[in-house]
Amino acid sequence: MGRITLKKVQKSFGSTEVIPPLDLEINDGEFVVFVGPSGCGKSTLLRLIAGLEDTSGGTIEIDGVDATGLPPAKRSLAMVFQSYALYPHMSVRKNIAFPMKMAGLPKAEQEKRISQAAAALNLTDYLDRRPGQLSGGQRQRVAIGRAIVREPSAFLFDEPLSNLDAALRVGMRLEISELHKRLDTTMVYVTHDQVEAMTMADKIVVLQAGVIEQVGSPLDLYHTPRNKFVAGFIGSPRMNLIEGAEAAKHNVTTIGIRPEHIAVSGESGDWKGVVGVSEHLGSDTFFHVKIDGFAEPITVRAGGNVDLHYGDTIYLTPQADLIHKFDGGGLRV
Repeated sequence: MGRITLKKVQKSFGSTEVIPPLDLEINDGEFVVFVGPSGCGKSTLLRLIAGLEDTSGGTIEIDGVDATGLPPAKRSLAMVFQSYALYPHMSVRKNIAFPMKMAGLPKAEQEKRISQAAAALNLTDYLDRRPGQLSGGQRQRVAIGRAIVREPSAFLFDEPLSNLDAALRVGMRLEISELHKRLDTTMVYVTHDQVEAMTMADKIVVLQAGVIEQVGSPLDLYHTPRNKFVAGFIGSPRMNLIEGAEAAKHNVTTIGIRPEHIAVSGESGDWKGVVGVSEHLGSDTFFHVKIDGFAEPITVRAGGNVDLHYGDTIYLTPQADLIHKFDGGGLRV
């Protein structure tokens, strides 16, 4: 249980259409990530699924049942927000129990579900603490635990890691992914961070201005982006997009090449350039190379021990069979 189907779903605020009619199928047990830049409509779309916003058109089905007019409490969905929204005067145990208490579940059933959720989230030793005594990651786990005990058909996450520091975000990414495997429940996750999308999703939905640009697995989007927007958005560092005379040689408006698909030489190559800023990450180094005639520097991925410095002359050769080509409308050709 947990299949969500959107049919011609549309949302307007007054005369402003923020989500044109769209269709989307989220299969039972999938981990689906909505990703896109700020203002693309991803959180609005999640809120439409949750019932926190009314649709302006179309239907939302949950497990084959039309849920478009149902209130949030009747949709069998559990939402985890960016803010933890915990009750500071309550213990972890009482915070997790709160939705069950409101639903009138027997005390024994509440305790059973609390124990199971706490064990799954490594919170057993913290059940008697209050939120103020927990780290940010632990508080987010409590919020997730509060959602788990509801035993929903699907979990909805609205940028749940945005308030955490970098190290905690990495840890929580792994924890949520592991939780998905254990629960085998549908999860829909909103983020602006494409690294989160790539590392967590079974299926990514890329949005721009309320329009779905592409739907597919992380590697599908990485290797075969359907347009220039997806090509430039998915991947870290982003794909190099080159226009002008170099693209014209390929009879297209724009060519794209990823940083790891460019060979570096100190002697010869297709493009002669000068090394600019370098980013040393240990195992890898990313060089930003200035090439005459190119509007922007080219980013190149090399090994961490490559001995290149600011101002050095180098030669770059893109791997011919991995060059992406885009027409004047930005579509892949």
